[in-house]
Formats: sequence, structure tokens, C-alpha cells
Amino acid sequence: MPETRQRPANTGHRPIKAGGGIEPHWHDRHQIVYAGRGVLSVTTDAGSWVAPGTRAIWVPAGTVHQHRAYGETTLHTVGLTENPLDLDAPSALVVSPLLRELILTYTAEEKAESAEWRRLRGVLLDQLRRSPQRPTYLPTAKDARLAAVCELLRSDPADNRTLTELGREVGASERTLSRLCKADLGMTFPQWRTQLRLHEALRLLAEGHSVTQVAHACGWASTSAFIDTFRRAFGHTPGSRRA
Repeated sequence: MPETRQRPANTGHRPIKAGGGIEPHWHDRHQIVYAGRGVLSVTTDAGSWVAPGTRAIWVPAGTVHQHRAYGETTLHTVGLTENPLDLDAPSALVVSPLLRELILTYTAEEKAESAEWRRLRGVLLDQLRRSPQRPTYLPTAKDARLAAVCELLRSDPADNRTLTELGREVGASERTLSRLCKADLGMTFPQWRTQLRLHEALRLLAEGHSVTQVAHACGWASTSAFIDTFRRAFGHTPGSRRA
């Protein structure tokens, strides 16, 4: 990433225009990042996390990261001195309807220290501890051969070539690339490709494309197959995401 600087891990909210974002930076406190509207990505040197309305991103103190907005986005952030999740790496958390309302209320405006404020914060922390982690993570390849394959698919998520066929283009065998996927990415090639397609789908949906257009652009065999994969990943249909 380019040169970074420290930013305060403030609690609050701010609008971000479609395509806008916040350049690489870090905080001396932990942070919860949530898109109350739109879709937000959080990127580190290790990879990217994507946050639709059913996900929040945990960013530990000291982690260099940047944000990018897809669609008109409202960014909500909660700065924390404590680590209620006991996590030392970024992670995507499921946001229940209750947790969503707590985040929106807690970040609505600056609040003076009060008994009411402390109670709200306590419930928010309790709900964060109960939030299961869900994979919206797209890791970045370190090996040059695997990185070349990943870049081919980033440029065209609908590319349906097998790993063997892609390997011929970058000069690596299917066996070598499969081994690198597990070592570099921590997942299989089909799992990584699905994550890439889901990231691209969220971006296109936020930009106003139809569910059918998104399914085709991201390489699903049918719209119904896309809807099923999306529902299993995010807990709701892509049509409701657009709404």
C-alpha cells in the first residue's frame, strides 16, 4: 500500500460517494466498520473484506487498511479501546437486526458520557461478542504465478476456465496452483473464485445492475444458481440487497 498515516478511531458516521473512500491509514484503537447504506470494502495487504448491510468488519488497532464505497454509502464506525472479540486480524461479523439498530443509534451523534450512553455501549459490546464470523474475505496471493491467475479472474469474473487451463497461460501446473491456493490463500481455487464473484456481485448490485445482469457478469450458470449462492453467503437474496 502507499504511504499511510494514523487517523483517530472515532465513533460516528459519514456519507461516502459511490467510488469514493478513505486512503490507507491505521488507528491506535480497534474499530468496527459498518455500511448502514451501500456496500463497503476494507482492504489490507493480506486481502479484502466486503461489508453489505448484514456484515460489519472488525479492524484491530494498528492494522493498515483502506475503505472503498460501492453505491452511495453511509460509513458508521465504532472506536474501541477494548477488544471484546479477542481477534488480532480483521474479520467479517454477522449483523443482526438488533446489532444494526445499536450501531446506527450509537454512531448517530456525539454523546456526552452518561449512564444511558454506558448502558447502550454495554449492550452493543454484548451483541458484538455474540456475532458469528462469516467469510466475506478475499485473500491476496503472494506467489507470482497464482497472483497472475487471480488477476485474470479479477479482470473477468465470468471467466469459467479450469485451473488447468488458466495454469497453461501463466506457466504453472494445476497441481502446483492447487497447492499454492491452500498455502497462499487458505482456501481451494473454487472457494476463492466464488468469493471473488460474490465481491463483484455486491459491487454491481450497489451500482444498480439487475440481479440477472449481475449473475451473467459474474459467471453463474443461471440466475437461480446466483440467488442460491448469494443467499447462503449473506443470509438474504440479492434482490433484497438492491432494495
